[in-house]
Amino acid sequence: MQNTTRRQFLKGAAAVGAFNIIPAKVLWGAEAPSNQLTRALIGFGEIAHSANHLAFNGSRLVGLTDCYAPRVAAGLAAAEKAGWGRIKAYRNFIELINDPGVDIVHICTPPHWHGVQSVMAAKAGKDIWCEKPMTRTVGEGRRVREVIQAKGSMFRINTWFRFQDSFYGFGTPVEPIRQIVENGLLGAGPIKCVFGEGQGFTWKFGWSGRVQDRAQAIPKGLDWDMWLGPAPWKPYSDHRFGTSFRGYWDYDSGGLGDMAQHYLDPLQYLLCKDDASPVKIDYRGLKQHPEAVGSFDRFTLTYADGTEVILDGDVSLRDEPLLRGVNGLCVYKKAEGGKTLRIREADGTWWSEEKVLKTLAELPKPAAQQTDFIDSCMRRRKFALNESNGFRSSTMFNLAIVAWRLGRGFEFDPDTLHAKADEAAERFLYQDDMMREPWRTEMFG
Repeated sequence: MQNTTRRQFLKGAAAVGAFNIIPAKVLWGAEAPSNQLTRALIGFGEIAHSANHLAFNGSRLVGLTDCYAPRVAAGLAAAEKAGWGRIKAYRNFIELINDPGVDIVHICTPPHWHGVQSVMAAKAGKDIWCEKPMTRTVGEGRRVREVIQAKGSMFRINTWFRFQDSFYGFGTPVEPIRQIVENGLLGAGPIKCVFGEGQGFTWKFGWSGRVQDRAQAIPKGLDWDMWLGPAPWKPYSDHRFGTSFRGYWDYDSGGLGDMAQHYLDPLQYLLCKDDASPVKIDYRGLKQHPEAVGSFDRFTLTYADGTEVILDGDVSLRDEPLLRGVNGLCVYKKAEGGKTLRIREADGTWWSEEKVLKTLAELPKPAAQQTDFIDSCMRRRKFALNESNGFRSSTMFNLAIVAWRLGRGFEFDPDTLHAKADEAAERFLYQDDMMREPWRTEMFG
């Protein structure tokens, strides 16, 4: 059975519920190669080596592409060493997404490519595993969500803390924190949340661009025009091309763009705000250079119900709890040697660990999540972190980035997804006119 036939069958069977009664192994045999979906990697930089890309064994790796020839050679060698045999090297990502033998596309490129490649892959009928951040702007994220849903592709962002592993800097999974919020232990009112040093908001401030960077010769084997893609054309420099590319607004937004979806997606989930966005964004700090990312002191994202999310860049709030409820109850990270998170009353009294554990054991747990992406693709069931809730979590930090670049706050309409009477903010929210062709047309046409 060819991939195209298998894929069409999977979609059709899922539509009528066939996979509720017919396991794949019955259809093709448990060990049949056709029982595994196929995937290919777009981009083979550092992140592509991770366990969720090159080494992921839930589907069969069949190919990769990169605009830098040495990376293609390295990828082919790494794939063979990892046990995938001799996989295909595609000339470019367009050839890759148009190959009917590829079911799932892994997007491992810099963030300025994520939106365009997600949209083009969805239009080509692929399911998509995209690196974080989902997109660089609210406008790009909105378009990705629109096309993914129109085409029926399965989509996941490569962050997982809402459903597994310990929350960054907290020492526990997200589930017990969600239990506390979902079951109203913090009172019926707005919550104050402080994110800072413990979640890494300061340790990547070093990823800043160079204000005056010297043009250099393009390395042999690099298609620099393709690497730039939808971004404005700039002369080549090693600092723009290496991992330090994150320090330039054209491609990312420093450590915040690189890591914020890891932090803010689980936060959005535990605050029960997967369908909401902030209505007001405040900023404290220096106004940024138009090209090079710098640092920030503080962002405050306020929701319609008064809930605040504070991103503390100058560590002045390092002793604040992660969550503070309207009733004064506070939630802190797990103590060294402790078993779970800590809770403190408004009067300063700490709950015993036994009381915390007993309370959590008695509280209803959050609804189960779909955490197997291959199962999502096979059964056509949305993944836990998809184009919808992922768009909302990427919007959180993309709004902060707009305030950062403006050097001031602004107001946002979470329904229309536009700034309120603020043309300058709107230009950063929607940067469609800055995209180079043909990528602008591919994205929005």
